Amino acid sequence: MKLFKQPLKAFFDFCVRASNLFRDIALVRFDQRTSRIVILIGETIQVEILSNGENIIR
Repeated sequence: MKLFKQPLKAFFDFCVRASNLFRDIALVRFDQRTSRIVILIGETIQVEILSNGENIIR
């Protein structure tokens, strides 16, 4: 669990920020190959959370 502490905290923080903006979280996936969490917000915003907790927003 210690390995996933940073990405889980980043995931939680990002979900809270999205919900504060009244945005729907449409999809959440965990890619086991790359240890990334992928979030689809609404229909247009895609966020990838890397294993070190860094966010990539597209």
